[in-house]
Amino acid sequence: MKHHSSAPTFASLIETRYGKAQALDTALPELNKTLETLLSHRSVRSFLETPLPSGTLECLIAAAQSAPSSCNLQMWSVVSVENGARKARLSDYAGQQRHIKQAPLLLIFLADMAMLYETAAAQKTPIDGIDYFDTFLMAAIDATLAAQNVATAAESMGFGTVYAGALRNHPEEVIRELNLPSHVFPIFGLCIGYPNSERPTQVKPRLLQYAVLHREQYSNNDTQQAIADYDATMAAFYRSYREADATWSKQSLARLSKPESLAGRDRLKEAILKQGILLK
Repeated sequence: MKHHSSAPTFASLIETRYGKAQALDTALPELNKTLETLLSHRSVRSFLETPLPSGTLECLIAAAQSAPSSCNLQMWSVVSVENGARKARLSDYAGQQRHIKQAPLLLIFLADMAMLYETAAAQKTPIDGIDYFDTFLMAAIDATLAAQNVATAAESMGFGTVYAGALRNHPEEVIRELNLPSHVFPIFGLCIGYPNSERPTQVKPRLLQYAVLHREQYSNNDTQQAIADYDATMAAFYRSYREADATWSKQSLARLSKPESLAGRDRLKEAILKQGILLK
């Protein structure tokens, strides 16, 4: 895979993102800093212990709250964790992921319907529509949109990020650790910090566009060819990390092969229901 040491261009960023040069049908737009940040994203799993500058958290939360919100219901919130002992416990719940302990800032994004439950009670107003699956889905989507704004903002400021979905492996323990009330559920964590230059990460290639871009109507005519192309690209990528015989399709199918491979998330609905979120 090529690495571009000179100033990036749109073409070089696209080539890195897909693991090969791309012949695109149309002229590319002018590159700007936002696009450069987005196209350069990589997950960072090794952080320095250096604290983030004062005011960083508040800036990131403002970016989060600038994301769209369905019906402006704003059914999400976030717990910021900087305490080392708490991060260590959360790391244990997430399969001992080291970056959760290392990162100076861990943000845990929540689907939060408690605020509206409390408001309805205070105003003595019925809120029967909140107990449906779509409402929880809206809350989870709102939390995700907010988190991605944070990731982009943090990376534009020179920090590294990585999501921690493995916190859903043991949701009850995370709920207790964070003292979450009923009608609030942890969706994932986001680790933020200065990347450790001694353990650099590469941009991970993605499926070629023809695998995910459907024009006008869905078509899967070329799906298996797209996967074969991507498996070859990812095999080369994994070899650079000395992960022999690894392909995307093998890893993806293994991840979903049986309930046990979900690492505890096969009982996620049960944990959600325990939080008073009914999913009618």
